[in-house]
Amino acid sequence: MKNLLGIDVGTTSVKAAVFNENGEMLLHNTYDYTLLTSGDFVEFPPQEYVRIVKEAIKDAKEKYDIYALAIDTQCETMILTDEKGEPLCNAIVWLDNRAQKEAEIIREHFGNKRVYEVTGQPEIAATWPACKLLWLENNRYDIFSKIDKIFLLEDYLIYSLTGEFVTEKTLQSSSIYFDITKEVWWDEMLDFIGVDRAKLPKLLDSGVCVGEYDGIKVVTSAMDQSAASIGAGVMKEGSVSEMTGTTMVIFVPCDKMPKYDPASIVPCHYNFNGKYARILWTQTAGMVLKWFKNNFCENFSFKELDEIAKEVPAGACGLTMLPHLCGSTMPFYNFDAKGTFHGITLEHTRAHFVRAILEAIAAQLRENLEYLPFDIDELITMGGGAQSRLWCQIKADMTGKKIKTLANTETAVLGSAILAGVGTGVYKSAEDAVKLVKMDKEYLPRGENYDDIYKRFVELDKKLNRG
Repeated sequence: MKNLLGIDVGTTSVKAAVFNENGEMLLHNTYDYTLLTSGDFVEFPPQEYVRIVKEAIKDAKEKYDIYALAIDTQCETMILTDEKGEPLCNAIVWLDNRAQKEAEIIREHFGNKRVYEVTGQPEIAATWPACKLLWLENNRYDIFSKIDKIFLLEDYLIYSLTGEFVTEKTLQSSSIYFDITKEVWWDEMLDFIGVDRAKLPKLLDSGVCVGEYDGIKVVTSAMDQSAASIGAGVMKEGSVSEMTGTTMVIFVPCDKMPKYDPASIVPCHYNFNGKYARILWTQTAGMVLKWFKNNFCENFSFKELDEIAKEVPAGACGLTMLPHLCGSTMPFYNFDAKGTFHGITLEHTRAHFVRAILEAIAAQLRENLEYLPFDIDELITMGGGAQSRLWCQIKADMTGKKIKTLANTETAVLGSAILAGVGTGVYKSAEDAVKLVKMDKEYLPRGENYDDIYKRFVELDKKLNRG
């Protein structure tokens, strides 16, 4: 029996899990870290990513023989190095919003329609790597002029483990210099931002073995949401998943790339199987609850926060929360949007604030589902939020949908482990390994009327953040 290691590098933590060939989790570790933030700048030392990942591998090897590993990461976090592979600056994390002016420059030159038809991205956002590179050219030419290699996070970790300068296509979907229909670099965009394609890694598929580290085969994974969709068994058109982690992501596989719709801001990404996926996402979700816990409920566990929020009636006695701690993305882009608690009275306790946060994220989920051009009956929910029975029930009541959880809630690490197995012949394909995914619980709408709560959320958001 070959053991497979899946590593998921999230925005504020690294998760590592060992699975046997039957998909049984043998070990799971989490390594938290804190980003460096200053205004629109969000950064992290590249060497720290490597240190944490190597520590995770070491910890796994101390208990189990590991045959192969794969690492999924967030898409847009970018690391720039010289010809020796030495970082020229901190990693520019995907949340970083410094390149808003450059996003506008790219939008004016190419237009949203052209960018969507090539890259699948209907909006040109400051978070996209192309915008960040143009910002460096315009504002930090001392760094830009020395760039020899341009990495996204998974690329850099693979390079640090194996010395191979490679990437995989799902990771590049939102770089807006990757053509997702032709599966090649988009030279027109690269020329505009002043980047030579020789500075970009070799494009590979997901599930390709590229080398070894400490006797372990290293395989390309997929961007975190694609990896999580594999771990959740959400691979076919018609299935939908929702992940509440640091952010919220709704993943909708599709066989063909939807045509450009000027009224839609839903992006289409290249998926691991050569098909596509609509992905709706919010800047913050579980991050909001974590922020509140760390700053106002330091002595409470997340389970204890659930317990106190459970005693508060639906609607949190009129308290409404807007969870835009890092701006708003979907279904409305406004990077200047701010978080808010509204309607505070003397009756409100910390329990009401927690309840208001849980309901705010559920309202975001409903609003994004309503933005889709079709209806759904059920959702596979995953991520840290899936471990909260209260939150799952609130989501079911708020959306009117059946919410299903998984026996293994850590879907991204399972997806990466499956791809590690695909790349080394343990599994024929990711679709073949879907039998490893097992359902756990179902949450049905209880008929409680959340329409007024939802309406209150939307109207406040419109008043404060949507002009």
